[in-house]
Amino acid sequence: MIDFSLSPETETLRSAVHELAASTMRPIAREYDEREHEKPLEWINMMWEVSRGMVSLGGEEKRGSQGEPRPSERQLRTAVIIEELAWGDAGLYLSIPNAGLGGAAVAAAGTPEQKERFLARFREGAPKWGAMAITEPGCGSDTAAITTTAVRDGDHWVLNGTKIFCTSGLMAVEKSEGFVVVWATVDKAAGRAGIKAFVVDHHTPGMTVAKVENKLGIRASDTAMLVFDNCRIPLENLLGSPEIAPTSEGFKGAMATFDATRPIVAASAIGVGRAAVDFVREVLAKEGITIRYHVPPTQLTALERDFMEMEAQLQAARLLTWRAAWMMDQGIHNSLEASMAKAKAGRVVTQITQKAVELLGPLGYSRKYLLEKWMRDAKISDIYEGTQQINLLIVARRILGYSSKELN
Repeated sequence: MIDFSLSPETETLRSAVHELAASTMRPIAREYDEREHEKPLEWINMMWEVSRGMVSLGGEEKRGSQGEPRPSERQLRTAVIIEELAWGDAGLYLSIPNAGLGGAAVAAAGTPEQKERFLARFREGAPKWGAMAITEPGCGSDTAAITTTAVRDGDHWVLNGTKIFCTSGLMAVEKSEGFVVVWATVDKAAGRAGIKAFVVDHHTPGMTVAKVENKLGIRASDTAMLVFDNCRIPLENLLGSPEIAPTSEGFKGAMATFDATRPIVAASAIGVGRAAVDFVREVLAKEGITIRYHVPPTQLTALERDFMEMEAQLQAARLLTWRAAWMMDQGIHNSLEASMAKAKAGRVVTQITQKAVELLGPLGYSRKYLLEKWMRDAKISDIYEGTQQINLLIVARRILGYSSKELN
C-alpha cells in the first residue's frame, strides 16, 4: 500500500531544512542572482559539512523501534529536502557541493568498484561537485544524435567533442576534485546502442571549460560549455560494458539515471512554486483578503479561483513526485511515474509563478521582492532533465506500449 505520510525523522529533518532555507538562503538569494559568476563561499562551505551528515543524502537506513529494518525512505526524504531548499532558493540549492547528476549516473550504471572510487571522495576533504555532460550544440533531447566520440587507444579511451549546458561543469572541472560523466558514441552506426557514459576526472588534460553561461534564472549555479580535445581517460572509467549489444540495453541502463533524478527536479520545481504561493498568500493576508474555501465555486472571486487552482496544481504535482520517489525506494520501476512527475511539476511551476506575478501586478513585477526571480527560476524546471515535450513523449510510449521508433 502506498503511504505518503512521512516518518517522524523525515518531518523533523524537513522542519530543520526549512529553517535553514529561511535563515541562510533567502537573505542572500537576490545578491547571488545579480552576482551570477561569484560563488557564495560561506554558504558552500557550510552546506558541504551539513549535506554530508544528512541521512537522506547518503548513509545507513534507520531501523524501527524494535530494531527491524524499516522500508527505505531515502528517495522520498531527498525529495522532501530538495523542495525545502528550492523554496529557499533554487540557484543556491543547485550550487551545493555534491555528486550531482554525475554521481547519479555512477550510482545507476557503475560497478561496485566505480561507485566506491568516484563517490567515496564526496564524504571527505574539501567541497566537491559532480556533473553530467549530455547536450551538444547540435543535439538536445535526441541523445541518439550525440556526436562526441570515444575511441579506444590501448589502455585509454580518447574523447573528442563539445558539450553545453553542463550544470556545475565549472565547479566539477576546475574548482574541485570532482568529475564529469560524459556521454559519447563508440560507434555512430550503432545508434543508441553505441552510446556509452564515461567518467572524466577533474583537471584531466584535454577537457576544458570553454564558456560559462549567462542565464535567465538559477544564476547562483554555474552552467558550462565543456570541450574535449583528445581527452584521454583510463579504460576502467567507462560505466558499464564496452560491448555494443544488438539492443540498446546499455543505453537504457544509463538512461535509468533519469528515473532517479527527474523526481528530484520535480521536487525543486515544487519548492519554487510553493515559494510563490506562500508569498501571494502573505500579501493577500496583509491586505485583509481571505480565501473562502467554504463557499460554492460560483460565489468565489476570480482571485480566489485562481489562487485555489494554484494550490491544487501544486499539490497534484507533489503527490506525483512523492509517488515516483516512493516507487524507487521500494525497488519498483518508475520510469513512467518519474516522467509524469517531471512533466507535471515543470508545467505547473511555470504557470503558478507567472500567475503569481500577474495577481500582484506591479508588486509582483518589482525587483524589490523575489517573486519575479522565482518566475525566472521556474522555467528551467520545464527544460532540463528532459523537456516537457520529451517527458510527455515518454509517458505516451509507456502507456501505449510503443517503442521510440514507433512514436517519436
